[in-house]
Amino acid sequence: MKIKVLGALAGLALLAACSSTPTNTATNTGTGAETSTGPAPGSEQDLVANVGDRVFYAFDKSDLNTDAQATLGKQAAWLAKYPSVDVLIAGNSDERGTETYNLALGQRRANAARDYLVAQGVTSSRIQTISYGKDCPVAPGHDESAWAQNRNAITSVQGFNPQNCK
Repeated sequence: MKIKVLGALAGLALLAACSSTPTNTATNTGTGAETSTGPAPGSEQDLVANVGDRVFYAFDKSDLNTDAQATLGKQAAWLAKYPSVDVLIAGNSDERGTETYNLALGQRRANAARDYLVAQGVTSSRIQTISYGKDCPVAPGHDESAWAQNRNAITSVQGFNPQNCK
């Protein structure tokens, strides 16, 4: 009889252990604040996750639409928050057109993004530009959907190359 009672109690103890509420597993820094697992402030990952790193252009254009201006405005505010961060703006085009034409178009796109950031108060010495033309597509494919994604200017924190282009 004692074995049955002990077995029943052991079963209840197991059920009670399984039904307990999960505990908070956040680490404590010793200052009362919990640590975050998000991107490091001022990092490339922070820029991408919290602001957006690219703007898009219409076919054969380098002027900024309202969406691009909104994204660049957020980038300017982010850069004001992190004054020690320098950026590279890479201008890109889709695969149509000659190499020479697309390099020039990519440069105009990068310059348009840079000029907007400077107009928003970012010091020009913090911004470098480059054109990859059609050499570094971000979207594979040979249709309008891919081409629209490849007509862009991508802002990255200096030292980080999101396109793995040289």
